[in-house]
Amino acid sequence: MIRSRRRYELRSGALNTEIDALVAAALTEFGARDAESAEYARQMIVTALRFLRDDTDDGDFKLVNAAIKELRHALHVFAPYEGVRKVSVFGSARTLPGQPDWEQAERFAGTMARRGWMVITGAGGGIMQAAQGGAGRDASFGVNIRLPFEQQANEVIAGDAKLVNFRYFFTRKVSFVRHSHAIALFPGGFGTHDEGFEALTLIQTGKSEMLPVVFVDAPGGDYWRDWQQYVAEHLLGRKLISPDDVALFRVTDSVDDAVAEITRFYRNYHSSRYVGDRLVLRVNEAPSGDALAALSREFSDLLVRGEIESSAALPEEKGELPALPRLVLHYDRKNTGRLRRLIDRLNDVAPKAEPAAGAAPHQIVPAEMPAEALRDEAE
Repeated sequence: MIRSRRRYELRSGALNTEIDALVAAALTEFGARDAESAEYARQMIVTALRFLRDDTDDGDFKLVNAAIKELRHALHVFAPYEGVRKVSVFGSARTLPGQPDWEQAERFAGTMARRGWMVITGAGGGIMQAAQGGAGRDASFGVNIRLPFEQQANEVIAGDAKLVNFRYFFTRKVSFVRHSHAIALFPGGFGTHDEGFEALTLIQTGKSEMLPVVFVDAPGGDYWRDWQQYVAEHLLGRKLISPDDVALFRVTDSVDDAVAEITRFYRNYHSSRYVGDRLVLRVNEAPSGDALAALSREFSDLLVRGEIESSAALPEEKGELPALPRLVLHYDRKNTGRLRRLIDRLNDVAPKAEPAAGAAPHQIVPAEMPAEALRDEAE
């Protein structure tokens, strides 16, 4: 939703008129989802021209230009599969075929693909190749990063239309976050830990929609078990995270448990959206009145005011998934671990619900900007 209090534009009235005319011509040529989409396009043009006004360095120009191109292309590649759930798989590029971690990743991805999911990896070797080999080319996406030493796309995804190459890690990370409905991490190095902690940070801070995160060891392995112990002793033990934050992830050495953790998360819960100051949870089956009242009491600490209410689709959702029931709450946006426990309870109170076949794109949650920040941005 565009919330700027004054029109975001250039200081030149003549240029603003030309931009408006260009956007109008583009609408005639291409069409648009709605008027809001056209307005975002107009603001992007204004921003691009402001770089010229600011005498931006060529290197910075090149970075922003490439980032926008990469993000547009990635969105275009993923768009036909928007309604299919996807799990992102991370792990070491150095894992060799036949090693226990390789076999776990291959089996996990194959099981998820048979459940109708698609798999996203970084398109390299090791765990990434194992996962894409398990899922198969048709059920795989690759989001490859161009590095001087690693990596070329693996043979499973190389040359496929669902392979996207990125120059920058930050645009690649946006694609992972935007299109993942679950995350599975196998043993790996700095990059794997970076992806795991970033996913947990985005969920914990409410910047990403809730999704299941699973750390998968080899059978009998201790890689992630030791990591979990470190989190318990040094993060939780020093009160650097809250006790409920440990509900945001699961550690296991069983592929079956990892698959169950992910699929159970979507047994009744479907997706969520923020509409103003309300959190809207879409579910496959709404709890009964008594069950809903009990949930409001159990999770009253999450509510700024009121109770958890049952609702039909809200007008602000613009017709997205209109058949699904909603639960609406004034969530305090603080304790995401408790929110995860609420979602788990929703999955428990409607055990007969059949998961909806279609997925919804994940919401990257914007923050409300203070008035002075909006003024600075508009200058």
